[in-house]
Amino acid sequence: MNTVEYMTNDALALSKLMKNRQVSAYELLDAAFARLEEVNPQLNAVIRTRREKAIHEIGQLDMANQPFAGVPILLKDISQAIKGEPLTAGAKLLQSHIAQQDSNFVAQLRNAGFLLMGQTNTPEYGLKNITEPELYGATRNPWNTAHSPGGSSGGAAAAVASGIVPVAGASDGGGSIRIPASFTGLFGLKPTRGRTPVGPGVGRQWQGAAIDFVLSRTVRDSAALLDILQTIQPEAAFQTPLFPEKYVEDMRKGPQRHLNIAFSTKSPVGTPVSDEAKAAVHNTVEWLSEQGHHIEERTNGVDGLRLIENYYLMNSGEISAMILGMEKSLGRPITVHDVEIVTWVLNEAGKKVTAAEFTTSLASWDTAAAQMADFHETFDLYVTPATAYPAPKIGELTQTQKEVETLINVSGIEKDKQQSLIYEMFLKSLTYTPFTQLANLTGQPAMSVPLHNTECGLPVGVQFTAPKGKEHWLLRIAYVLEQSELWVGMKGNPMFAKM
Repeated sequence: MNTVEYMTNDALALSKLMKNRQVSAYELLDAAFARLEEVNPQLNAVIRTRREKAIHEIGQLDMANQPFAGVPILLKDISQAIKGEPLTAGAKLLQSHIAQQDSNFVAQLRNAGFLLMGQTNTPEYGLKNITEPELYGATRNPWNTAHSPGGSSGGAAAAVASGIVPVAGASDGGGSIRIPASFTGLFGLKPTRGRTPVGPGVGRQWQGAAIDFVLSRTVRDSAALLDILQTIQPEAAFQTPLFPEKYVEDMRKGPQRHLNIAFSTKSPVGTPVSDEAKAAVHNTVEWLSEQGHHIEERTNGVDGLRLIENYYLMNSGEISAMILGMEKSLGRPITVHDVEIVTWVLNEAGKKVTAAEFTTSLASWDTAAAQMADFHETFDLYVTPATAYPAPKIGELTQTQKEVETLINVSGIEKDKQQSLIYEMFLKSLTYTPFTQLANLTGQPAMSVPLHNTECGLPVGVQFTAPKGKEHWLLRIAYVLEQSELWVGMKGNPMFAKM
Protein backbone atom coordinates (compact mmCIF):
# COMPACT_ATOMS: atom_id res chain seq x y z
CA MET A 1 0.00 0.00 0.00
CA ASN A 2 1.45 3.38 -1.00
CA THR A 3 0.97 6.52 1.06
CA VAL A 4 -1.73 7.99 -1.20
CA GLU A 5 -3.85 4.84 -0.87
CA TYR A 6 -3.20 4.85 2.87
CA MET A 7 -4.22 8.50 3.29
CA THR A 8 -7.38 8.04 1.21
CA ASN A 9 -8.87 5.66 3.77
CA ASP A 10 -10.18 6.44 7.23
CA ALA A 11 -9.65 4.06 10.16
CA LEU A 12 -12.80 2.04 9.47
CA ALA A 13 -11.87 1.63 5.82
CA LEU A 14 -8.35 0.51 6.73
CA SER A 15 -9.83 -1.98 9.19
CA LYS A 16 -12.09 -3.39 6.47
CA LEU A 17 -9.12 -3.80 4.12
CA MET A 18 -7.33 -5.69 6.89
CA LYS A 19 -10.23 -8.01 7.58
CA ASN A 20 -10.66 -8.71 3.86
CA ARG A 21 -6.94 -9.57 3.68
CA GLN A 22 -6.38 -6.89 1.05
CA VAL A 23 -3.55 -5.39 3.08
CA SER A 24 -1.44 -6.50 6.03
CA ALA A 25 -0.75 -4.74 9.32
CA TYR A 26 2.90 -4.54 8.30
CA GLU A 27 1.95 -2.69 5.11
CA LEU A 28 -0.25 -0.25 7.03
CA LEU A 29 2.49 0.46 9.53
CA ASP A 30 5.05 0.93 6.77
CA ALA A 31 2.74 3.38 4.97
CA ALA A 32 2.13 5.32 8.17
CA PHE A 33 5.83 5.62 8.92
CA ALA A 34 6.58 6.54 5.30
CA ARG A 35 4.10 9.41 5.58
CA LEU A 36 5.53 10.41 8.96
CA GLU A 37 9.05 10.55 7.55
CA GLU A 38 7.80 12.61 4.63
CA VAL A 39 5.95 15.35 6.53
CA ASN A 40 7.02 15.34 10.16
CA PRO A 41 10.28 17.25 9.54
CA GLN A 42 8.10 20.16 8.38
CA LEU A 43 5.39 19.79 11.01
CA ASN A 44 7.00 18.51 14.22
CA ALA A 45 3.73 16.77 15.04
CA VAL A 46 5.25 13.53 16.36
CA ILE A 47 7.90 13.79 19.07
CA ARG A 48 8.75 10.09 19.52
CA THR A 49 8.00 6.80 17.81
CA ARG A 50 8.01 3.10 18.74
CA ARG A 51 8.26 1.36 15.39
CA GLU A 52 10.03 -1.83 16.48
CA LYS A 53 7.66 -2.30 19.41
CA ALA A 54 4.64 -1.77 17.15
CA ILE A 55 6.00 -4.35 14.68
CA HIS A 56 6.38 -6.82 17.54
CA GLU A 57 2.81 -6.12 18.69
CA ILE A 58 1.43 -7.05 15.26
CA GLY A 59 1.99 -10.67 16.23
CA GLN A 60 -0.43 -10.26 19.15
CA LEU A 61 -3.36 -8.99 17.07
CA ASP A 62 -6.64 -10.88 16.91
CA MET A 63 -8.06 -10.11 13.48
CA ALA A 64 -11.35 -11.86 14.20
CA ASN A 65 -12.23 -10.04 17.40
CA GLN A 66 -10.45 -6.68 17.37
CA PRO A 67 -12.40 -4.08 15.35
CA PHE A 68 -9.34 -1.97 14.50
CA ALA A 69 -6.70 -4.69 14.35
CA GLY A 70 -3.59 -3.33 12.63
CA VAL A 71 -4.72 0.29 12.24
CA PRO A 72 -1.97 2.78 13.26
CA ILE A 73 -2.71 5.46 15.85
CA LEU A 74 -0.73 8.15 17.66
CA LEU A 75 -1.31 9.17 21.27
CA LYS A 76 -1.02 12.53 22.98
CA ASP A 77 2.00 13.02 25.24
CA ILE A 78 -0.15 13.84 28.25
CA SER A 79 -2.50 11.55 30.23
CA GLN A 80 -2.41 8.83 27.52
CA ALA A 81 0.29 6.70 29.13
CA ILE A 82 1.98 3.83 27.27
CA LYS A 83 3.78 1.40 29.56
CA GLY A 84 7.54 1.79 29.32
CA GLU A 85 7.37 4.99 27.24
CA PRO A 86 8.05 8.59 28.29
CA LEU A 87 5.05 10.68 29.29
CA THR A 88 6.33 14.23 29.56
CA ALA A 89 3.29 16.50 29.10
CA GLY A 90 5.59 18.72 27.05
CA ALA A 91 7.38 19.67 30.28
CA LYS A 92 11.08 19.99 31.00
CA LEU A 93 10.54 18.67 34.51
CA LEU A 94 9.05 15.42 33.16
CA GLN A 95 11.39 14.68 30.26
CA SER A 96 12.79 11.64 32.11
CA HIS A 97 9.41 10.37 33.34
CA ILE A 98 8.54 6.84 32.16
CA ALA A 99 4.98 5.48 32.40
CA GLN A 100 4.77 2.37 34.56
CA GLN A 101 1.55 1.10 32.99
CA ASP A 102 -0.88 1.77 30.17
CA SER A 103 -3.66 4.13 31.10
CA ASN A 104 -7.10 2.52 30.92
CA PHE A 105 -7.78 4.72 27.88
CA VAL A 106 -4.72 3.34 26.08
CA ALA A 107 -5.51 -0.20 27.17
CA GLN A 108 -8.91 0.06 25.47
CA LEU A 109 -7.26 1.19 22.24
CA ARG A 110 -4.87 -1.76 22.44
CA ASN A 111 -7.79 -4.10 23.06
CA ALA A 112 -9.43 -2.72 19.91
CA GLY A 113 -6.31 -3.68 17.94
CA PHE A 114 -4.79 -0.28 17.25
CA LEU A 115 -1.03 -0.19 16.71
CA LEU A 116 0.53 2.49 18.91
CA MET A 117 3.01 4.29 16.62
CA GLY A 118 4.21 6.92 19.06
CA GLN A 119 3.29 10.20 20.71
CA THR A 120 2.36 13.68 19.56
CA ASN A 121 3.48 17.12 20.66
CA THR A 122 1.59 19.15 23.26
CA PRO A 123 2.21 22.45 25.08
CA GLU A 124 3.63 22.23 28.60
CA TYR A 125 0.98 20.58 30.82
CA GLY A 126 -1.62 21.21 28.10
CA LEU A 127 -2.06 24.81 29.21
CA LYS A 128 -2.23 26.61 25.85
CA ASN A 129 -4.38 26.68 22.74
CA ILE A 130 -1.18 26.50 20.66
CA THR A 131 1.50 23.81 20.61
CA GLU A 132 4.89 25.46 21.06
CA PRO A 133 6.62 23.85 24.07
CA GLU A 134 10.17 24.87 24.84
CA LEU A 135 11.06 21.20 25.27
CA TYR A 136 10.13 20.03 21.76
CA GLY A 137 9.54 23.18 19.71
CA ALA A 138 6.53 24.35 17.71
CA THR A 139 4.16 22.10 15.80
CA ARG A 140 3.03 23.53 12.47
CA ASN A 141 -0.27 23.49 10.62
CA PRO A 142 -0.46 21.24 7.52
CA TRP A 143 -2.64 23.84 5.78
CA ASN A 144 0.06 26.50 6.11
CA THR A 145 3.23 25.81 8.07
CA ALA A 146 3.56 29.46 9.07
CA HIS A 147 0.51 28.89 11.29
CA SER A 148 -0.21 26.85 14.40
CA PRO A 149 -2.51 23.80 14.38
CA GLY A 150 -3.75 24.94 17.79
CA GLY A 151 -3.51 23.21 21.12
CA SER A 152 -3.27 21.53 23.30
CA SER A 153 -3.85 18.57 20.94
CA GLY A 154 -1.90 20.35 18.22
CA GLY A 155 0.45 17.49 17.48
CA ALA A 156 -2.49 15.11 17.15
CA ALA A 157 -4.32 17.48 14.80
CA ALA A 158 -1.27 18.01 12.59
CA ALA A 159 -0.70 14.25 12.40
CA VAL A 160 -4.28 13.53 11.28
CA ALA A 161 -4.56 16.55 8.96
CA SER A 162 -1.32 15.57 7.21
CA GLY A 163 -2.29 11.93 6.73
CA ILE A 164 0.16 10.29 9.14
CA VAL A 165 -2.73 8.54 10.90
CA PRO A 166 -6.50 8.52 10.31
CA VAL A 167 -7.21 9.17 14.00
CA ALA A 168 -5.11 10.30 16.95
CA GLY A 169 -5.58 10.42 20.70
CA ALA A 170 -6.45 13.88 21.98
CA SER A 171 -7.83 15.53 25.10
CA ASP A 172 -9.96 18.58 25.82
CA GLY A 173 -9.80 20.64 29.02
CA GLY A 174 -10.90 23.97 27.56
CA GLY A 175 -11.27 23.24 23.86
CA SER A 176 -8.13 21.23 23.18
CA ILE A 177 -9.90 18.85 20.78
CA ARG A 178 -12.26 21.36 19.17
CA ILE A 179 -9.74 24.20 18.76
CA PRO A 180 -7.21 22.14 16.75
CA ALA A 181 -10.10 20.60 14.80
CA SER A 182 -11.29 24.08 13.85
CA PHE A 183 -7.79 25.18 12.84
CA THR A 184 -7.01 22.08 10.74
CA GLY A 185 -10.30 21.06 9.08
CA LEU A 186 -10.89 18.00 11.27
CA PHE A 187 -13.89 16.61 13.08
CA GLY A 188 -13.44 17.09 16.82
CA LEU A 189 -15.88 15.74 19.40
CA LYS A 190 -15.58 16.40 23.14
CA PRO A 191 -17.74 13.78 24.88
CA THR A 192 -19.89 14.22 27.97
CA ARG A 193 -17.96 14.43 31.24
CA GLY A 194 -17.32 10.89 32.48
CA ARG A 195 -17.94 9.21 29.12
CA THR A 196 -14.29 8.25 28.41
CA PRO A 197 -12.33 8.30 31.70
CA VAL A 198 -8.54 7.87 31.48
CA GLY A 199 -7.61 6.07 34.71
CA PRO A 200 -6.20 4.55 36.73
CA GLY A 201 -5.69 7.11 39.45
CA VAL A 202 -6.59 10.04 37.17
CA GLY A 203 -10.10 10.64 38.37
CA ARG A 204 -10.76 14.32 38.11
CA GLN A 205 -8.55 15.87 35.42
CA TRP A 206 -8.99 19.58 36.13
CA GLN A 207 -12.00 18.89 38.36
CA GLY A 208 -13.87 17.28 35.48
CA ALA A 209 -13.17 19.97 32.88
CA ALA A 210 -10.79 17.73 30.93
CA ILE A 211 -11.69 14.59 29.02
CA ASP A 212 -9.79 12.35 26.60
CA PHE A 213 -10.96 11.26 23.16
CA VAL A 214 -9.70 11.51 19.55
CA LEU A 215 -9.41 13.72 16.49
CA SER A 216 -10.51 12.29 13.15
CA ARG A 217 -11.16 13.18 9.53
CA THR A 218 -14.56 11.46 9.38
CA VAL A 219 -17.61 11.45 11.61
CA ARG A 220 -17.91 7.69 11.46
CA ASP A 221 -14.39 7.17 12.83
CA SER A 222 -15.19 9.31 15.87
CA ALA A 223 -18.48 7.47 16.32
CA ALA A 224 -16.75 4.09 16.15
CA LEU A 225 -14.08 5.21 18.61
CA LEU A 226 -16.76 6.43 21.01
CA ASP A 227 -18.32 2.95 20.87
CA ILE A 228 -14.96 1.51 21.93
CA LEU A 229 -13.91 4.11 24.49
CA GLN A 230 -17.15 4.81 26.35
CA THR A 231 -16.95 2.98 29.64
CA ILE A 232 -17.87 3.05 33.29
CA GLN A 233 -14.84 2.72 35.52
CA PRO A 234 -15.70 1.95 39.16
CA GLU A 235 -12.86 4.18 40.37
CA ALA A 236 -13.72 7.15 38.14
CA ALA A 237 -14.87 10.36 39.83
CA PHE A 238 -17.38 11.11 37.07
CA GLN A 239 -19.59 8.60 35.29
CA THR A 240 -22.29 8.86 32.69
CA PRO A 241 -24.68 6.08 31.63
CA LEU A 242 -23.48 4.07 28.65
CA PHE A 243 -25.20 4.73 25.33
CA PRO A 244 -27.08 1.45 24.72
CA GLU A 245 -26.87 1.50 20.91
CA LYS A 246 -23.89 1.65 18.55
CA TYR A 247 -22.98 5.27 17.81
CA VAL A 248 -21.59 4.31 14.40
CA GLU A 249 -24.94 2.80 13.43
CA ASP A 250 -27.18 5.30 15.19
CA MET A 251 -25.57 8.31 13.48
CA ARG A 252 -26.89 7.14 10.10
CA LYS A 253 -30.44 7.76 11.29
CA GLY A 254 -29.90 11.51 11.08
CA PRO A 255 -32.11 13.82 13.17
CA GLN A 256 -35.35 12.05 14.01
CA ARG A 257 -37.37 15.24 13.91
CA HIS A 258 -37.04 18.93 13.14
CA LEU A 259 -34.79 20.36 15.82
CA ASN A 260 -34.96 23.61 17.76
CA ILE A 261 -31.52 25.15 17.28
CA ALA A 262 -30.20 28.34 18.85
CA PHE A 263 -27.16 30.12 17.51
CA SER A 264 -24.92 33.01 18.45
CA THR A 265 -21.81 34.60 17.00
CA LYS A 266 -21.17 36.86 20.01
CA SER A 267 -18.08 36.14 22.08
CA PRO A 268 -19.11 35.14 25.62
CA VAL A 269 -16.33 37.34 27.01
CA GLY A 270 -16.91 40.36 24.77
CA THR A 271 -13.89 39.87 22.52
CA PRO A 272 -14.14 40.43 18.74
CA VAL A 273 -15.20 37.68 16.34
CA SER A 274 -14.01 37.55 12.75
CA ASP A 275 -16.38 37.97 9.81
CA GLU A 276 -15.23 34.55 8.54
CA ALA A 277 -16.26 32.81 11.78
CA LYS A 278 -19.62 34.60 11.69
CA ALA A 279 -20.10 33.61 8.05
CA ALA A 280 -19.37 29.98 8.92
CA VAL A 281 -22.17 29.98 11.48
CA HIS A 282 -24.65 31.90 9.35
CA ASN A 283 -24.10 29.61 6.34
CA THR A 284 -24.58 26.59 8.60
CA VAL A 285 -27.79 27.73 10.26
CA GLU A 286 -29.20 28.84 6.90
CA TRP A 287 -28.61 25.33 5.57
CA LEU A 288 -30.15 23.80 8.69
CA SER A 289 -33.19 26.05 8.28
CA GLU A 290 -33.56 24.84 4.68
CA GLN A 291 -33.68 21.28 6.07
CA GLY A 292 -36.70 22.27 8.15
CA HIS A 293 -35.08 22.87 11.53
CA HIS A 294 -36.27 25.82 13.63
CA ILE A 295 -33.46 28.37 14.01
CA GLU A 296 -33.33 31.21 16.50
CA GLU A 297 -30.54 33.63 17.33
CA ARG A 298 -30.13 33.51 21.11
CA THR A 299 -27.39 33.86 23.69
CA ASN A 300 -27.37 31.24 26.43
CA GLY A 301 -27.62 33.59 29.43
CA VAL A 302 -24.42 32.34 31.10
CA ASP A 303 -22.05 34.97 32.48
CA GLY A 304 -19.14 34.02 30.26
CA LEU A 305 -16.67 36.47 31.76
CA ARG A 306 -17.24 35.25 35.30
CA LEU A 307 -17.02 31.66 34.13
CA ILE A 308 -13.66 32.14 32.40
CA GLU A 309 -12.27 33.91 35.45
CA ASN A 310 -13.25 30.92 37.57
CA TYR A 311 -11.78 28.60 34.96
CA TYR A 312 -8.43 30.37 35.31
CA LEU A 313 -8.69 30.23 39.09
CA MET A 314 -9.14 26.47 38.81
CA ASN A 315 -6.12 26.28 36.50
CA SER A 316 -3.98 28.13 39.04
CA GLY A 317 -5.09 25.89 41.90
CA GLU A 318 -4.54 22.70 39.89
CA ILE A 319 -1.08 23.70 38.69
CA SER A 320 -0.01 24.81 42.15
CA ALA A 321 -1.10 21.46 43.60
CA MET A 322 0.75 19.60 40.85
CA ILE A 323 3.96 21.59 41.40
CA LEU A 324 3.75 21.02 45.16
CA GLY A 325 3.62 17.29 44.53
CA MET A 326 6.61 17.50 42.22
CA GLU A 327 8.61 19.44 44.80
CA LYS A 328 7.97 16.71 47.35
CA SER A 329 9.01 14.07 44.84
CA LEU A 330 12.17 15.91 43.80
CA GLY A 331 13.04 17.02 47.30
CA ARG A 332 13.70 20.59 46.21
CA PRO A 333 11.84 23.79 45.31
CA ILE A 334 10.84 24.25 41.69
CA THR A 335 12.11 27.53 40.26
CA VAL A 336 11.15 29.73 37.34
CA HIS A 337 13.93 28.06 35.34
CA ASP A 338 12.25 24.66 35.65
CA VAL A 339 9.00 25.62 33.96
CA GLU A 340 7.60 27.83 31.24
CA ILE A 341 6.26 31.24 32.18
CA VAL A 342 2.56 30.30 31.97
CA THR A 343 3.11 27.40 34.36
CA TRP A 344 5.10 29.66 36.68
CA VAL A 345 2.40 32.32 36.85
CA LEU A 346 -0.40 29.82 37.50
CA ASN A 347 1.67 28.08 40.17
CA GLU A 348 2.52 31.26 42.02
CA ALA A 349 -1.04 32.56 41.87
CA GLY A 350 -2.43 29.20 42.96
CA LYS A 351 -0.46 29.36 46.20
CA LYS A 352 -2.69 32.22 47.35
CA VAL A 353 -6.04 30.70 46.36
CA THR A 354 -7.93 29.58 49.45
CA ALA A 355 -9.95 26.38 49.68
CA ALA A 356 -13.11 28.48 50.05
CA GLU A 357 -12.33 30.43 46.89
CA PHE A 358 -11.59 27.27 44.95
CA THR A 359 -14.87 25.69 46.09
CA THR A 360 -16.81 28.86 45.27
CA SER A 361 -15.31 28.96 41.79
CA LEU A 362 -16.43 25.39 41.13
CA ALA A 363 -19.93 26.32 42.25
CA SER A 364 -20.11 28.75 39.33
CA TRP A 365 -19.63 25.78 37.01
CA ASP A 366 -22.72 24.18 38.54
CA THR A 367 -24.67 27.39 38.07
CA ALA A 368 -23.71 27.47 34.41
CA ALA A 369 -24.63 23.78 34.05
CA ALA A 370 -28.06 24.48 35.49
CA GLN A 371 -28.53 27.45 33.16
CA MET A 372 -27.57 25.36 30.14
CA ALA A 373 -29.86 22.52 31.22
CA ASP A 374 -32.70 25.04 31.33
CA PHE A 375 -31.62 26.46 27.96
CA HIS A 376 -31.77 23.00 26.42
CA GLU A 377 -35.34 22.54 27.64
CA THR A 378 -36.13 24.87 24.73
CA PHE A 379 -33.26 24.27 22.32
CA ASP A 380 -31.89 20.90 21.29
CA LEU A 381 -28.57 22.26 20.00
CA TYR A 382 -26.55 25.43 20.43
CA VAL A 383 -24.42 26.60 17.48
CA THR A 384 -21.50 29.04 17.70
CA PRO A 385 -18.15 29.46 16.02
CA ALA A 386 -15.69 26.84 17.25
CA THR A 387 -12.97 29.51 17.14
CA ALA A 388 -13.33 33.23 16.60
CA TYR A 389 -10.55 33.29 14.01
CA PRO A 390 -8.60 30.85 11.85
CA ALA A 391 -5.25 29.63 13.14
CA PRO A 392 -2.72 32.17 14.50
CA LYS A 393 0.81 32.34 13.16
CA ILE A 394 3.59 30.45 14.91
CA GLY A 395 4.86 32.58 17.79
CA GLU A 396 1.94 35.01 17.68
CA LEU A 397 0.47 33.86 21.00
CA THR A 398 3.74 33.06 22.78
CA GLN A 399 4.76 35.64 25.39
CA THR A 400 7.38 38.16 24.33
CA GLN A 401 10.53 38.63 26.41
CA LYS A 402 9.11 41.89 27.74
CA GLU A 403 5.91 40.13 28.81
CA VAL A 404 7.91 37.35 30.44
CA GLU A 405 9.91 39.87 32.47
CA THR A 406 6.65 41.33 33.83
CA LEU A 407 5.07 37.95 34.52
CA ILE A 408 8.08 36.58 36.41
CA ASN A 409 7.32 38.98 39.25
CA VAL A 410 3.83 37.56 39.83
CA SER A 411 4.64 36.27 43.33
CA GLY A 412 5.22 39.80 44.62
CA ILE A 413 1.78 41.20 43.80
CA GLU A 414 -1.57 40.98 45.59
CA LYS A 415 -3.83 37.97 45.11
CA ASP A 416 -6.60 39.79 43.21
CA LYS A 417 -4.05 41.38 40.92
CA GLN A 418 -2.53 37.97 40.28
CA GLN A 419 -5.82 36.66 38.92
CA SER A 420 -6.17 39.80 36.78
CA LEU A 421 -2.65 39.19 35.51
CA ILE A 422 -3.61 35.64 34.53
CA TYR A 423 -6.57 36.96 32.54
CA GLU A 424 -4.33 39.45 30.75
CA MET A 425 -1.73 36.73 30.13
CA PHE A 426 -4.30 34.59 28.33
CA LEU A 427 -6.28 37.39 26.66
CA LYS A 428 -4.58 37.19 23.25
CA SER A 429 -5.20 33.46 23.19
CA LEU A 430 -8.72 33.77 24.55
CA THR A 431 -9.58 36.20 21.76
CA TYR A 432 -9.00 33.38 19.30
CA THR A 433 -10.90 30.76 21.31
CA PRO A 434 -13.62 32.15 23.62
CA PHE A 435 -16.37 29.66 22.74
CA THR A 436 -15.08 26.26 23.82
CA GLN A 437 -14.59 26.47 27.59
CA LEU A 438 -18.31 26.48 28.45
CA ALA A 439 -18.85 22.81 27.56
CA ASN A 440 -15.84 21.78 29.64
CA LEU A 441 -17.20 23.46 32.75
CA THR A 442 -20.81 22.31 32.30
CA GLY A 443 -19.76 18.79 31.25
CA GLN A 444 -21.75 18.85 28.01
CA PRO A 445 -20.73 17.21 24.75
CA ALA A 446 -19.66 19.58 21.98
CA MET A 447 -18.06 19.25 18.57
CA SER A 448 -16.21 21.30 15.97
CA VAL A 449 -17.36 20.53 12.43
CA PRO A 450 -15.27 21.54 9.36
CA LEU A 451 -17.77 23.64 7.43
CA HIS A 452 -15.86 26.71 6.24
CA ASN A 453 -12.64 27.68 4.52
CA THR A 454 -11.53 31.29 4.84
CA GLU A 455 -10.26 33.58 2.10
CA CYS A 456 -6.75 33.21 3.53
CA GLY A 457 -6.86 29.47 2.81
CA LEU A 458 -7.31 28.26 6.38
CA PRO A 459 -10.33 26.41 7.81
CA VAL A 460 -12.49 27.53 10.70
CA GLY A 461 -14.94 25.20 12.40
CA VAL A 462 -18.53 25.51 13.61
CA GLN A 463 -19.30 24.33 17.14
CA PHE A 464 -22.42 22.42 18.14
CA THR A 465 -23.24 21.84 21.81
CA ALA A 466 -25.85 19.35 23.06
CA PRO A 467 -27.32 18.40 26.46
CA LYS A 468 -25.32 15.97 28.59
CA GLY A 469 -25.41 12.41 27.32
CA LYS A 470 -26.60 13.42 23.85
CA GLU A 471 -23.49 12.75 21.78
CA HIS A 472 -25.74 10.78 19.42
CA TRP A 473 -27.62 13.98 18.60
CA LEU A 474 -24.34 15.61 17.64
CA LEU A 475 -23.15 12.65 15.59
CA ARG A 476 -26.47 12.42 13.73
CA ILE A 477 -26.36 16.07 12.64
CA ALA A 478 -22.64 15.86 11.88
CA TYR A 479 -23.17 12.82 9.67
CA VAL A 480 -25.83 14.67 7.67
CA LEU A 481 -23.59 17.71 7.34
CA GLU A 482 -20.74 15.47 6.17
CA GLN A 483 -22.86 14.51 3.16
CA SER A 484 -23.68 18.16 2.36
CA GLU A 485 -21.92 20.75 0.23
CA LEU A 486 -20.97 22.62 3.42
CA TRP A 487 -18.47 19.98 4.54
CA VAL A 488 -14.91 21.15 3.90
CA GLY A 489 -12.75 18.49 5.52
CA MET A 490 -9.42 18.28 3.70
CA LYS A 491 -10.58 20.30 0.65
CA GLY A 492 -7.97 23.01 0.21
CA ASN A 493 -5.40 21.30 2.43
CA PRO A 494 -2.20 21.31 0.33
CA MET A 495 -0.99 18.10 1.98
CA PHE A 496 -4.05 16.34 0.50
CA ALA A 497 -4.11 18.30 -2.76
CA LYS A 498 -2.61 15.53 -4.92
CA MET A 499 -5.07 12.89 -3.78
